[in-house]
Amino acid sequence: MGRECTGAVGSGAVQPTSNPAPSPWVRPVVLTGRRVRLEPLAAGHLDDLAAVGLDPAIWTWTIARPAAREDLRAWLEAALASAAAGTELPFATIDLATERAIGSTRFLSIVPEHRRLEIGWTWVGRAFQRTGANREAKLLQLSHAFGDLGANRVEFKTDSRNEASRAALLGIGATFEGTIRNHMVMPDGPLRHSAYYSVVVEEWPAVRARLDALLDRP
Repeated sequence: MGRECTGAVGSGAVQPTSNPAPSPWVRPVVLTGRRVRLEPLAAGHLDDLAAVGLDPAIWTWTIARPAAREDLRAWLEAALASAAAGTELPFATIDLATERAIGSTRFLSIVPEHRRLEIGWTWVGRAFQRTGANREAKLLQLSHAFGDLGANRVEFKTDSRNEASRAALLGIGATFEGTIRNHMVMPDGPLRHSAYYSVVVEEWPAVRARLDALLDRP
């Protein structure tokens, strides 16, 4: 399945590097925290994900609209095809208390020659929202990106109308960089404007400290 890492691995460089990363750069890995574990997405996660992932509210701001188990299967198979092609690394988010998959996230837009990548397609079931699961998933991914992979930049994008996601990204310390207009054709219209955020390696120690503090709150 991949080697085991934890959110504490590597403190991360505080300066960018100009050396291109090797290719393939982002490889399957297991990332374990206190609340959740991220493990490479697999067909065997479908049952758990279907149990929590068919609420339409989860998918409001995405180009996916899974309304039934077979729709979610198609979404999962597309994610696995991207993983097989080496263009994305999708994870299942596992709740450590129950050992069940409660959502998903992934690395995408992977550019090893410039040491940048994106964290996206992040969702958890409604019952697990506001529990710290999503924040810890981001901490695990950012820790791996900066501490293990030596990334210079991690970026995020969201629908410009998604105020909750935008507030959450600012809350973890990501920087708003601007809006790309008419960026995506949505299944239900109108065209989506995408708001872009990032964390760069120089900012990572402060962002890590902020996320650690947020996760330590009762």
